[in-house]
Amino acid sequence: MEEVDLVIVGGGVVGLACARATARPGRTVCVLERHARLGTETSTHNSGVVHAGIYYPRGSLKARLCVEGRDALYRFCEAHDVPYQRCGKFIVAGPGEDDTRLQDLMARGLANAVGDLELVDRAFVSRLEPHVAAGAAIWSPSTGIVDTEALVRALQRDAGAREVITLPAMPLIGSTAEVAAHWLDLRTPAETIRTRAVVNAAGLYADDVSAILGGQDFTIYPCRGEYAELAGASRGLVSRPVYPLPPRVGEHLGVHVTPTTWGTVMVGPTTRYQEDKRDHEEDRLPASAFIEPTRQLLPTIRPDDVRLGGTGIRAKLSPDASAFSDFLIERDAQQPRLVHAAGIDSPGLTACLAIARRVSTLVDEILR
Repeated sequence: MEEVDLVIVGGGVVGLACARATARPGRTVCVLERHARLGTETSTHNSGVVHAGIYYPRGSLKARLCVEGRDALYRFCEAHDVPYQRCGKFIVAGPGEDDTRLQDLMARGLANAVGDLELVDRAFVSRLEPHVAAGAAIWSPSTGIVDTEALVRALQRDAGAREVITLPAMPLIGSTAEVAAHWLDLRTPAETIRTRAVVNAAGLYADDVSAILGGQDFTIYPCRGEYAELAGASRGLVSRPVYPLPPRVGEHLGVHVTPTTWGTVMVGPTTRYQEDKRDHEEDRLPASAFIEPTRQLLPTIRPDDVRLGGTGIRAKLSPDASAFSDFLIERDAQQPRLVHAAGIDSPGLTACLAIARRVSTLVDEILR
């Protein structure tokens, strides 16, 4: 039986960020990842946007950790040669849309300490994005894009440099979890690992991990987002993320257009709850379903300019698309040696380093 101080379940950006943040001289930290490669479940199946922190309710973890994490992520990318662009973003009101909704959204962003927002007119948008349709817009210069696969690799390298042990293709399948004991025995297909603390950063499977460890009861609801891509010369129509005004209720930000650091342009995501945590492809939307949402932002798009892209599945803590659900980052109410970093949907990528700092404080309470 192997003995370590801390096991982190989940090798996405949040789990890897937690690994590097919790590593200390003389402390053994191990990451268990169910897949053969790290970061392949949700961390690299999203828009790759570094969010500014505009959309979330004031005082929520999503609002606070997004703002904190955004600047930390830019510093990390610069220090570790992760491709990124601090390119800015527009949130546009199309012709005929009520500008007061833009003003309300901007007020929320300012309340969240996103201090560089600007309400701009059509002429301002046209100077930077001449092909975008906008009556008015919010300009967010601190928004950016990042190469998510390169970010995963950099976090893994940095964790390894801090002597973190990473075990891919190693799911957690059982445990002996005695609340009164000073240890937990974790069973994997290869061995049993005895540990003094566990961080649950298991994404779509965080509810299963909590149940295995005798932790509190909660449910992760899989929510699939589908993408299309712009093809050929149409990729040159936009050079930074462009978002519509979000729906009046819920957390969905609307189908948006996002260039990537490697030269493609993503359109999406859509949002659809489903039961299967693994189903990325059944009943895919056709490419034609993305044409009208894209034309709301780029009116000159033709049907041949849009082709199907990838999909991603978000780990939601609420089954209601119209309800806000915050991150769950806390010590478990039933299992005192367990820390949750669960329900980490957007803006989890942006906030991963800030989430890790919060988790590290909770782990130190257990291991002191």
